[in-house]
Order: sequence, then structure tokens, then C-alpha cells
Amino acid sequence: MNLSGSASDSESVSEFILLGFPCSREIQVFLFVLFSIIYLLTLMGNGAIICAVCWDQHLHTPMYILLGNFAFLEIWYVNSTVPNTLVDFLSEVKTISFTGCFLQLYFFFSMGSTECFFLSAMAFDRYFAICHPLHYATIMTGQNCVKLVTSCWVCGFLWYLVPVVLISQLPFCGPNVIDHFVCDSGPLLTLSCAPAPISKLTSYTLSSLVILLSFVSILISYALVLLAVLRLPSASSRHKAFSTCGSHLVVVLLFYGTIMVMHVSPGSSHSTLMPKIMTLFYAMVTPLFNPLIYSLRNKEMKNALWKVLEKFKTSLKLSGRNPGRNVE
Repeated sequence: MNLSGSASDSESVSEFILLGFPCSREIQVFLFVLFSIIYLLTLMGNGAIICAVCWDQHLHTPMYILLGNFAFLEIWYVNSTVPNTLVDFLSEVKTISFTGCFLQLYFFFSMGSTECFFLSAMAFDRYFAICHPLHYATIMTGQNCVKLVTSCWVCGFLWYLVPVVLISQLPFCGPNVIDHFVCDSGPLLTLSCAPAPISKLTSYTLSSLVILLSFVSILISYALVLLAVLRLPSASSRHKAFSTCGSHLVVVLLFYGTIMVMHVSPGSSHSTLMPKIMTLFYAMVTPLFNPLIYSLRNKEMKNALWKVLEKFKTSLKLSGRNPGRNVE
């Protein structure tokens, strides 16, 4: 991937300035503290889910393996943008290098695409588990689960590679100010010194496709799940199915509701405060809510998280009682 810009441009931009949220110093410090707390809670919540899935043998099933990978993805999703944003809150000059900007763009959009694939995979998993319970064990074998997880990661990281390469090849000769707190494709395209209809069309088309296709597949899966659940004779079985699928649907609506406003709506503007708020929501808020939604709505996950907490408390007690052997 060529991230050095146009070689023929002697006045090419070597760095970009991220405006972020222009406000007073006091508000910048307040936002730094607030976002730091959200960031730490997101890491702790998703990290707890990963530990629960790894340590509890009862969670070694396709549904929870997908959830564990999803939590791992959320950790890296916030790490692609939040640390740099936190540094900018306390910096006088909010700059990012040319290479750093496009690496952030690539990883941010790649992990967003991967999240779309994982949400679709989790919806298909629930569809097979509820609509075809007798064949579920033969469909979602351990080998097939590994293939599904690998496909989500690979497809997600390949999906947005072409637009990033195309945009990085454009000439950037100034200005270099991005009215955002992350390197987004829209603001970067407006900074190009030359028209870029192919890059713009490719970026918009691929973003819209991964969002709309995955969202439609999820809606179809859960429509079929809903019909199957309503036919269940047992009220407890219906409640369990609704509880599991309901948490997933809440996450889907939170995530897709914001990214559709940003990347699918053809009339969306990249020069107002709204895109920043929308990006902030799906880049920081939804990764925080996801572990809360899954843990609070799922009895097995809550039990596993309590076991993780008990193990953590026990290890702290043991380390306090036995700080080290005395060397005689």
C-alpha cells in the first residue's frame, strides 16, 4: 500500500491537523476525563467477556466463541481511534502524520466492516440454533465455527483496502485541516487537490454495500427466528430465545442506526457537528454498551462473569497473603 502520497507533488502534505471538538481548555480537559473513563470501561467490559468465554467450559459453543471474538474486535476498534483522540485533547497542535492518518483510516473502517460481518454471523448462528435445532450440531461444528470466524476477520480487513489505497494515491497539496477527530474518508476526499470521482464512488459503494447487505441479512435472519419462536410450545423456551436474540438486536440497532446516517445517507454533510457526534457514538459508545447488553441480558454470561470476578478476588487474596518467600 502506497501511503506516501503523489510522488510528483513537490508540495505534498506530510501531516494533517485534526480539529476535533473546538472548545475551551476546561471543556477539553473534561472531555479527556470523560472519554478516558468510557475507554477504560470499554476495555474492562469486553476484556471480561473474553476471559469468561475462555475460562468457562460451558461457553465453549459457537454462539459464545463468536461473542468472544466480537468483544476482542471491540477492544481493537476503540484502540484504532480513541488513544489518539485522548492525546489531542491535551495537545496544543493536533497533528497526525500522513501515514498515521491513512493507517487509522484503514484500521477504523476495516474493523467497522469486520463488525458488520460478525453481527451477520451471529444472526445466522441464532437462526440455525432456533429454526433448525436438530441440524445445528452438524452445521455449526467446531471446524465450521473456526472457518466462519476466520472469514469474518479476513473479509473485514480486505473489504476497505481498495478505497484506502485509492485515496492515499490522491494529491494532497494543502490545506491539510480535517474538521473531524478521526481520519475519515469524506473529509480526506474534500482535501484532495484533484477531482476523485472513482475514489469517492468506490468508497461510498463499498461502505454502503457492507452496511446494507449485512443489515438486510440480519433482519431476514431474525424475522425467520421470530416466526420460529412464536411457534414454540413452551413459554420458558420462548422467553429464553427472545432474551438471547433481543440483546443482539439492540446491539444491531445501536450500531447500524448511527453508521447508516454517516455512510449510507447520500445527503450527509462532513462539515457540521453531526458527523462527529455520530462517529463518536459508534466508535466509543456502542463498544461500551455491547458488553453491558450481552452480560445483563444473558444468564449464562452473567454466571460466567461472576466466576471470573470470584477468580480475580481469590487471586488478589492469595497474592496479599503470600507476597513472596523470605530468602534465608
